[in-house]
Amino acid sequence: MALEIRQNLKLSQQLIITPQLQQSIKLLQLSRLELLEMVRGEILENPVLEEEVESEEIKPQEIKAQEFTDNENAPEKKVDHESQEVMTVQEGEIKEPNDFDWDNYINTYSSPERISSASETEESPTYENTLSGKASLSDHLLWQLHLSDFSEEEEEIGSLLIGSINEDGYLQDPLEEIAEKAKVPLEKVEAVLGRIQRFDPPGVGARDLKECLLLQIRFCGEEHQALEDLISHHLPELERKDFKKIAKEMHLEINEVLRLAKLLHELDPKPGRPYSQSSAEYITPDVQVCKVGDEWVVVLNEDGLPKLQVSSFYRNMIKKPDSGGKAKEYIQGKLKSALWLIRSIHQRQRTLYKVVKTIVKFQKDFFEKGVEHLKPMILRDVAEEVSMHESTISRVTTNKYVHTPRGIFELKYFFNNGVLNPDGDSVASEVIKNKIHQLISQENVKSPYSDQDLVGLLKENNINIARRTIAKYREMLGILSSSKRRQLF
Repeated sequence: MALEIRQNLKLSQQLIITPQLQQSIKLLQLSRLELLEMVRGEILENPVLEEEVESEEIKPQEIKAQEFTDNENAPEKKVDHESQEVMTVQEGEIKEPNDFDWDNYINTYSSPERISSASETEESPTYENTLSGKASLSDHLLWQLHLSDFSEEEEEIGSLLIGSINEDGYLQDPLEEIAEKAKVPLEKVEAVLGRIQRFDPPGVGARDLKECLLLQIRFCGEEHQALEDLISHHLPELERKDFKKIAKEMHLEINEVLRLAKLLHELDPKPGRPYSQSSAEYITPDVQVCKVGDEWVVVLNEDGLPKLQVSSFYRNMIKKPDSGGKAKEYIQGKLKSALWLIRSIHQRQRTLYKVVKTIVKFQKDFFEKGVEHLKPMILRDVAEEVSMHESTISRVTTNKYVHTPRGIFELKYFFNNGVLNPDGDSVASEVIKNKIHQLISQENVKSPYSDQDLVGLLKENNINIARRTIAKYREMLGILSSSKRRQLF
């Protein structure tokens, strides 16, 4: 066997994603708040990046001198055709009252006999100490625990039990685990739990729905025994609203069963809900669509978003002939990173503008007339219009919101499949969901529409879909079935 060395040329293509390209792709799918957080972090880490100052502070004595009498020196209006925003420089003048007694003011302020205010003589509370918040369920229960006549050991067990109660007011961990943590017998844990279950709100500390309801009817007087029997043995029938079966098994009149069911309906299945700390989530739209005359205009929301620029100090530093070594290499790397970030942000904003502009073009009837006129649209429709890949459109529309005269919508809302009607036209799925919601909101609560009834009603509106499709859309809207929507009282 002979060994030999050869040289071969091979031509091949490889897809290599550079770190800069990865950053650019990542920026596309960031929401506005995430982008703001990322930009703030880059400003802190990269000394070459700095925030552009839009206007410098002008001293009061210099304002009068800024009078533009010559047209050549007058400020030009800058028009951004994409955002339709007009920026002008306006004159201002600060004046003080002619009759203001400065001598009296200075003498009074500097007088040693001046009475000091409380804020100067006493230490003011910090800002954090002036804030007040809503008490949580855990805080409310611990407050009652410490006011009750518990021993030190029982207080420790009670603290473990309260720590295991979730926001809805239910006990999550098994009593055996709590007894093992506290290193006490199970009977002692059950005894402490029984006392905690008498705390406010009624029903707190229950292990399931049945126990929660039983705890709340302890003070119902004469109705207690009947309600206890109803909860203990007939909850499944109550859920199905099979009142005839309940009346037969309890040997009661159906009107009496309806009266008891009405009493149960007034109980709270989640007693900890009033103490919930959950708050509403506020959305900051990334873009706004408004009508100017007869045209719909797209305006990007850049309020609070820093305008980045490269520091002139570092830019001039690397231009000096005597600069070199590791310092220059470090600055050049940071400079390249800063330029790429600025370019990527601009590219993101341009892409977002193009995509929203195309959405407005396709869904003009929605903006003009409402949800009923929303058209079927997929990612490919927008991708072909703006000459981009579908994955890019998907990233741009992820976690982005648009403010319109009809409300705030996620950009993904405008992308939905269509269902063919008998005329051959396509109806958007969101239009069908909206129609189902309207029909159910107008139904007779004592005789609600079944899914099959909705099929017929939609056919009258020229929408032909199957019953299982209606059931799927109804579940997506969070609407119960007709048997569970029925109300008899």
